[in-house]
Amino acid sequence: MKWLVTKCWRRLRVRLVLSGYYGFYNVGDEAILQSIIESLHKENPNIELVVLSNDPDYTRKMYGVEAVDRWSIKSVYDAIKKSDGLISGGGSLLQDKTSVKSILYYTGIMGFARMLKKPYYIYSQGIGPITKRHNRLLVKWHLSKAAYISVRDEDSFLYLKELGMKRDIELVPDPVLTWKRKKQSDWLQKHSLHGKIIAVSVRHWNAKEDYIKKLAIALKKLKQEGYQILFVPMHGPFDQNASRDVVDLMGEETYMLPYKMDIDEKISILSECTLLIGMRLHALIFSAVAKTPMVGISYDPKIDSFLRQVNQPVIGSVDGDWSADDLYKIAKKQVTQHEEIQQSLQRRVDELQLQGEQAAKKIIYHIEKNTLQKK
Repeated sequence: MKWLVTKCWRRLRVRLVLSGYYGFYNVGDEAILQSIIESLHKENPNIELVVLSNDPDYTRKMYGVEAVDRWSIKSVYDAIKKSDGLISGGGSLLQDKTSVKSILYYTGIMGFARMLKKPYYIYSQGIGPITKRHNRLLVKWHLSKAAYISVRDEDSFLYLKELGMKRDIELVPDPVLTWKRKKQSDWLQKHSLHGKIIAVSVRHWNAKEDYIKKLAIALKKLKQEGYQILFVPMHGPFDQNASRDVVDLMGEETYMLPYKMDIDEKISILSECTLLIGMRLHALIFSAVAKTPMVGISYDPKIDSFLRQVNQPVIGSVDGDWSADDLYKIAKKQVTQHEEIQQSLQRRVDELQLQGEQAAKKIIYHIEKNTLQKK
């Protein structure tokens, strides 16, 4: 009987709205969106998805789904009203470190769903830091009303428990870790880039220490030892500019990937690299998927949390007192243990991929059951 009911549910055409940091051309968040779309379609090929996007035309073209302007209250309200439910996530949406408006926006979207009596689901989010008391109360209240909650790391899980959340909370790794497609890239060959390649993901951050200078000194030394340096911008021209600042300080020949390069190709290129030195979370996640050893430079607790998940080192924070020589030494250590680390990453990522599939399964099960009961 259960099998028959399940088969019946699979024929249901349900409609979900996706709310996240989408349509801003951030490679990491776009990878999250694509991973979620693919996971949901894998569970129910008949599902209809509507994305709240900063650039609806871009999102429609890229993913073949419906999209509406995330800044239009009427469009957002109508999309949720016509849906069977809302997914909030993934990403670091519920924090007030980088934006004071982020929590207000994303809990406001949840508020629309609650007002319209639609279930909403928290999908593998990173929670915090939340510095203001009223924001902590806002997050706690809205999440307490969610139909399902999953967070992407143990720090987020513990943070919600510290806020006094009594609800069941599942630990589900970042959706991008479920990425399994492979695409060979000939970009390295076209640019005559071969040998030992160190990939670099860097961003600007308001820090007390000159981490850009320390990174440049370490990379210059590695370059002089015969390593090729390849910059991997993850957030459009912002990361491109940060990369150029490092290059200017190095005074050496380097390479840079186009920031608009698609995700599959970036992962393919990273799989051919010897090491990634990275600041951006999803550059580190791409590296894990590619089974490439890494060293993190942390500007946010999410970097430390992820690197603990995959047992990879972080040199310290952008405000830390680590030196260029410290970074050079840890990079060299990672390179000498390349094969051993690759095998370790393979095992760990396989485990995380199995866990990562749970969020889509649980949400589809709940929304189909909820929809069936209404019919």
